[in-house]
Amino acid sequence: MMTPPTIAHNRIAGNLERLLNAVLATHDPSRFANQRPGVELGRIGEQFRPEPDVAVIDSDYLPDQRFVERAYLLAEVVSRTDKEPVPGTDETWIDVKRRLYLAHQPCEAVVMIEQDWIEVRVDLRTVQGWTSSKLTNLGDEFLLVGFGLRSRVAELYDGTPLRARVTSRRTP
Repeated sequence: MMTPPTIAHNRIAGNLERLLNAVLATHDPSRFANQRPGVELGRIGEQFRPEPDVAVIDSDYLPDQRFVERAYLLAEVVSRTDKEPVPGTDETWIDVKRRLYLAHQPCEAVVMIEQDWIEVRVDLRTVQGWTSSKLTNLGDEFLLVGFGLRSRVAELYDGTPLRARVTSRRTP
């Protein structure tokens, strides 16, 4: 049994999945976002088999399918354990995941979202190679043109301690 992710981690992953599915339904119905799919990374992933928190994959799949060979967006919500070194290497777990995701040929975007502070790292594949940007404010525009997504970083953190909802508690 593994320790489950934090509530904030799950909330961020759910927010990203919801945002992507809302736009993909009209922008590109042949794809959808899914949490924690198995992704076959081929030879590059033989030693490590990361399971992305969110991936954009093809809409047609079999009822009992667990793994896909193509993921077009791979996203991780970065937790403290991701910052730990991989035994026998100089790399952290999150560095290994990012390296594997960037090497996945069908991948068009890699998104790394910090769960403990406001930071979103976006890598986008262009004809010249990968471009990277870092978003550090809730008001920053979170833009994934190839997926039809235009939102604010705040929407990724909605309902977390970093962007808590204002609620009034009812007393009985």
